[in-house]
Amino acid sequence: MTEILARAPEQTRRVGAAIASVLEPGDVVLLAGPLGAGKTQLAKGIAEGLGVAETVVSPTFTIAREYGGRGQPGMRMLHVDVYRLDQAQEVLDLGLEDLAISATGEPDAVTVVEWGDAVVGLFPAEHLLVRLGLGGADEPDTTRTLRFEASGPSWAHRATVLVDALAGL
Repeated sequence: MTEILARAPEQTRRVGAAIASVLEPGDVVLLAGPLGAGKTQLAKGIAEGLGVAETVVSPTFTIAREYGGRGQPGMRMLHVDVYRLDQAQEVLDLGLEDLAISATGEPDAVTVVEWGDAVVGLFPAEHLLVRLGLGGADEPDTTRTLRFEASGPSWAHRATVLVDALAGL
């Protein structure tokens, strides 16, 4: 879909906020990249864009954290880190689909999954995959490359909107 460079953690968070601007309840955003690539910084930016007031921290040891957003009525963010899970069944046992559903039976949360490329087959075909990479040899240590892969019909029309939002960074 597109690729951009973020030269500082603050810019990675701004990219996350741009992603949040096109997210809808029920969306899944899978984050992929090596340790230190900025997955949690990107998740923090998504949370900021959703209006989350709480401090977002890596869910590495808790596996999943839930944050309430105020930017859109009822919009929440589920922040998941599957790094420490050994088997696909452990991801399924989390019941993420149920956690993203409100009491009325409608989706009211977006799910952001760190190390999502490891479990991409367990999530709906409808998702956004963001691959984060460390900057090249000619770039500062803080530079990250972000590649976006939108999958599914609802992302087909939102991909253009996302590219436009990212172009403004």
